[in-house]
Amino acid sequence: MRSKGKLLILTGSLGDGHNKAAQAILEAVRMYRPDMDVKVVDYLAWTHPYLHGFGKYCYMQWVKSLPSVYGFLYHKTRHDTALSHLFKRMKSFSTERMLDLLEEEAPTEVVCTFPGAAAAMSYLKCNGLTIVPTVTVITDYTDHSYWIHPGTDKYLVGAEHVKQALLRYAIPEQRIVVTGIPLRMPFTQTYNREELRDKYGLHRDMPTVLVMGGGHGLIGKSFKSVLQSDDLKAPVQFVFVCGRNEKLKQHLEEELGGSNTHHHVMVTGFVDHVHELMALSDLIVTKPGGLTVSEALALDLPMMLYKPIPGQEQANAAYLVGIGAAVEVKNAAEMKRQLLEVIANQSVLLKLKKNAQMSHRQPDVFRTVDAILETEHHYLPVQDGLQFSYANV
Repeated sequence: MRSKGKLLILTGSLGDGHNKAAQAILEAVRMYRPDMDVKVVDYLAWTHPYLHGFGKYCYMQWVKSLPSVYGFLYHKTRHDTALSHLFKRMKSFSTERMLDLLEEEAPTEVVCTFPGAAAAMSYLKCNGLTIVPTVTVITDYTDHSYWIHPGTDKYLVGAEHVKQALLRYAIPEQRIVVTGIPLRMPFTQTYNREELRDKYGLHRDMPTVLVMGGGHGLIGKSFKSVLQSDDLKAPVQFVFVCGRNEKLKQHLEEELGGSNTHHHVMVTGFVDHVHELMALSDLIVTKPGGLTVSEALALDLPMMLYKPIPGQEQANAAYLVGIGAAVEVKNAAEMKRQLLEVIANQSVLLKLKKNAQMSHRQPDVFRTVDAILETEHHYLPVQDGLQFSYANV
């Protein structure tokens, strides 16, 4: 008789991508294996219950204010370097808290969608404190040493080139599975664009641009000059999703609403129907976070990637531009020029859309669930098949 089992998913709330992937897996497991217990825990909130909010704030300020420093450290630690080894040896969690979590939840398998959680589980396993099978789900289209740990039993990656990169860490091929980045089911459906535009009070036939800055609303004032420019003569409807940035939402409503522009503008905060906004749009302008761009790819939505942060965002952008599904812009002037070109030239949009359709595998979160459950039922101890350690990754 098959054991019921319990899946513990560890995520982290630095950006929304890790949480989105965790939620997609949670929902899919409940549909695919309703007999199985599954729970999502924010690793950062659990291990640092009093400091995680402040830490998240500091991280966002660092990324916004000093992106070049973030990018420098990202690239210096991407591969096997003395600095990356140093960071891996800096235990940033409470061993007691992690052991309490495992004892309290008693999982038969742990899935990590956040690199810090993968590091913590690896530490516990390599020190003989647990033997729970552990799967890491990489939520970007690139590799980085902070995802790679000797206690990980399987890696689930978004694309073949990420698998090839992980092989260079001497990880056995059978421990790497290309599943695509896990998406919630609404992003895998088809929609009637006209009906959705009616639903949200948008014009059926007007070019529609969705503008997103991720869950924290990092795209902002640059669009004021774009929308109020005389160069953009034909009316366009813009849908701004400001995430949790209420200040940005208020600013855009004041500056771009009413009669300040001849374009149609809709401004929202954090929403749970992004899939519908993507499905009704002709183009998305966004920061290239791994989950956001995966959602756009799944809905065949052409992308304009705005000022990628050096690091994983830049790597995601390079991948998407390389497959011809996106264009990258580095400032407001370039964005205005590219918007004019793309909106005025339907063939450009069609080419981007076609490349998106051709260049990614059809998303199927159940493929991810299959790979996770296979790890639980065919678990091999790390030392039997993984001949590397912190000294040589």
